[in-house]
Amino acid sequence: MEARGIWAEEARGAAPEGVRTRETEREGFPVTRVDILDEQGARALGKPEGAYVTVELDCLERREEDAFGRAARAVAAELRALLDLKPGEGVLVVGLGNRAITPDAVGPLAVEHTMVTRHLVEKLPGHFGSFRQVSALAAGVLGTTGVESGELAAAMAGAVRPARVVAVDALASRSLSRLCRTVQIADTGIVPGSGVGNARAALNRDTLGVPVIAVGVPTVVDAATLCADVLAEAGRPGLDPGALGDGGRGVIVTPREIDRQVADIAKVIGYGINLALQEGLTVADVDMFLS
Repeated sequence: MEARGIWAEEARGAAPEGVRTRETEREGFPVTRVDILDEQGARALGKPEGAYVTVELDCLERREEDAFGRAARAVAAELRALLDLKPGEGVLVVGLGNRAITPDAVGPLAVEHTMVTRHLVEKLPGHFGSFRQVSALAAGVLGTTGVESGELAAAMAGAVRPARVVAVDALASRSLSRLCRTVQIADTGIVPGSGVGNARAALNRDTLGVPVIAVGVPTVVDAATLCADVLAEAGRPGLDPGALGDGGRGVIVTPREIDRQVADIAKVIGYGINLALQEGLTVADVDMFLS
């Protein structure tokens, strides 16, 4: 959505060739899907060809009735469509990020809410044979493990041989209003750290050998972008964050209630993954399993 928005601003609203956008609703939440159809569209938006889905979860922040359950089901429906799994195909869930840094802890926390079933299906088929085999990895970061998260994910994928990998990570946003309020899903994989200028090895079909579905939540914005965003809201749009020089670069801003917001959104993602992978389950079923 952000890449398309930048294009629209520069092109005075014209839609780029090779890009298709569809706006719908899931469980009362706005959903925007941007499909990059060919190389021309990829060049225009600076993204690989594929599907990019944004689920806006403002109702979750307002604590509306059944907001959590509706949010989890909305994420599950969009994720299920991109996964396109056949019965019996296994999935590896990889939580990217640093658990010790709150805005970067979305991935590891989402893994804590993921139903890990591979060992149960193999050892107790009489009780769990109807479940899809799911493995999980909280990959950590290079500075704490000495190993690239992509390398760990590749080793794990080689061992369990999943049909798909779901990679969960925190993102950097261009818009203050999207922080901890949107879930972004793409079928093109992810490059950890790229949003904050610390790009690591990519997780995608080329590196892991299977399709990688990326699930991300914007949790930070750099100070220069924040200044431009605030000025635009005050009626002074058009400021290029790059015009502010290096003063705001390297300064990362995050919401005051980031602890609660990350915990809430990571649980939504974890439950959304469970509902997408295990057909027929409800939020109450997941609560019982994880307890």
